[in-house]
Amino acid sequence: MATIGTLLFTWLWGKEVGRDAAGHRYYRHKKGGTTMDCSLQKERRWVVFNGEVEASRVPPEWNGWLHHTTDNVPSADGGRRYPWMREPIPNRTGTDRAYRPPGHTLRGGIRDRATGDYEPWTPE
Repeated sequence: MATIGTLLFTWLWGKEVGRDAAGHRYYRHKKGGTTMDCSLQKERRWVVFNGEVEASRVPPEWNGWLHHTTDNVPSADGGRRYPWMREPIPNRTGTDRAYRPPGHTLRGGIRDRATGDYEPWTPE
């Protein structure tokens, strides 16, 4: 969930521009282009997450809008989808669903023996 500071700032200065399928709410500064982020000289945009705060949960179309790649606010249906496009998945690092290669300590710590095709480099 958002911090009390983010919620207060959003209540005072935020103008909601849309929501995604996961229920995240996207905002821009109420004063639009006149109030810029001092360091970047760009319009201030942010997201208030529905649930866990994890940047990898932001869909690609909204990520582009948040990072000023596009000024077009994504449509409510998520925009055009092609058959080759996969659904984005959040970062699983640090969870029980994270990738662990064979030999990882959390997968037993035992890996297959080397096949003998490796030859270490030695200087002449």
